Formats: sequence, C-alpha cells, structure tokens
Amino acid sequence: MAEHSSQTSQAKKVALPSSIEQVMWSKRLAAVGGLVGLEVQTLYIGNNSEIQVELTDASGKSLGKYSERTAGNKFWAQIRVPADVRDELYATVKLPKHGLQKKSPPLKVVPPVQITNAKWDKSEVRRGDTLKLTADVKGVPDGVEALIHIFEHDESGANELVSTFTTPVGNKKIEAEWEFEYQDDTGNIPSAHEAEKGYQAPQYFFRVTVGEVGGESGPLEFKDGVSLELNDDAGKPIPGLEYILHCADGSQRKGKLDKEGKAFEKDVPPGPVTVEFVDQKK
Repeated sequence: MAEHSSQTSQAKKVALPSSIEQVMWSKRLAAVGGLVGLEVQTLYIGNNSEIQVELTDASGKSLGKYSERTAGNKFWAQIRVPADVRDELYATVKLPKHGLQKKSPPLKVVPPVQITNAKWDKSEVRRGDTLKLTADVKGVPDGVEALIHIFEHDESGANELVSTFTTPVGNKKIEAEWEFEYQDDTGNIPSAHEAEKGYQAPQYFFRVTVGEVGGESGPLEFKDGVSLELNDDAGKPIPGLEYILHCADGSQRKGKLDKEGKAFEKDVPPGPVTVEFVDQKK
C-alpha cells in the first residue's frame, strides 16, 4: 500500500506507483478446449487502461495474444484452452502505458474430456423400475464428479428436468442408478385424437456433464398398466365379463374379467383410457 506524508494546509501533487498485484486462473486444472477464468488485480493504473494478454506453453511458445480494457483496477476474462497446448498454460499480462507485466502461475492442462456411449440398461421403463445409467468418460482422473440431468423429452425442445444428481468417474466411466416414478397424472397426456402431431408416449433421456463437456443418452419410453375391477351395486364382483380397453394411442385391448371381477393390462400406452364392457347376455 502506497504511503505519503506532508504538512497540512499544503497542496502537493503525488504520483502513486502503479502495479500488477495478481494474475490468477479461476481453477488449477482445465481440459483442452475448455473454458477457464483469468483474473488480474492492479493498483493505480486508471480506469479503461489497455491490458494485453499473451498465452504461452511451458516452453514459452506463444499460443495467442489479444488486447482488452480494464474496469477500475480489475480485469476478468474467460479463456478457452488452446487445442495445441500440452501440460501447462501461462498468461503473461502487460500494461504497455505503465511498462508493467506479470506472469500467471501454471494452469495444469489435461487432454480434452470425451463422453461417449451414454445409455440406459433398458429401452422401456415401468413404474417402480430401477434403471442403470452408464457412460464412458475419458480425459479426467478418477473421483471427478460427473453431473447427471434426467429430462422428459419434449418435441418442441422445452425438455422438462426430472432429476439432477452427481456420481464420480471411476475406471474411465460413470455408473449410477435411478428409480423411476411417473409424477404427473397420465390423464393429462394428449390422446391420439387430441394431439396435433399424433400420440406420443412420454420419453426420457439423460445428459452427463463433466466440466464443459456433455454427452446424451438415447430415449427411454414409459410403459404403463391398467387395473380393472367391476362390482355390482352391492359390492359383489361381476366375473367373466368381456371388455374392450380403448387406449390413448387409438389402439384397443380385449380381455375378460377373472372370477373376482378383476383384470390387469400391462404395457398400455400411458394416457387416458376408456373401458367398454360387453354384455354377453344380449
């Protein structure tokens, strides 16, 4: 901190020494092609001063230069790690008007992160199923946290976020489990005659993100079930009655109630259904 002392009641012009106090990366490690923040702290350089930044590798090879302007005594920029850097990246900051320069500590650079083969262990899901999610992850050490987002797909692109959680990378892959529960009312799913583009069963996908790199799975389709039970006014089961189930996708299921007046149809397209009972006595 600059200090000055003189007598009171006197006007005196004082020149404060300009300096670059710190040049810092926002993190210690970044992947090739990833984004990293660069912060520069200065003293007494004046607002809107020109600042020059040169990126170099460990050998001193230049990997790019550009000029910006400071805001007060601070400067912040997002730097994309150059494709041809290996091991370490440095930023040398210069203030040409003030004849100052300072070099950053090294940023550890790792190969670009690659996320491939993101997939579910099933192509269809039913209520209460526990699913396994896997993906291959290269370019990061074991223990790094991968962020997983699960979405319900929407044709318009407004995918609905269903769940978010993290899981560590291990042996160049991630593995996680997720228990499926359909939270909405299936009666709100547009049926075949209501939907402009035709019936669409709910589908899900997940996205794995490590740093700024992401990978997405294929679709997972929801299959539902319908339970039927028929009793008379006295609460007594009506057995053996045939029925026609009209499904949301426009298809039909035919069946027969058991001796307890019950039936279950599995793998029904989710959505509103209507049941037509066939009176065999007619």
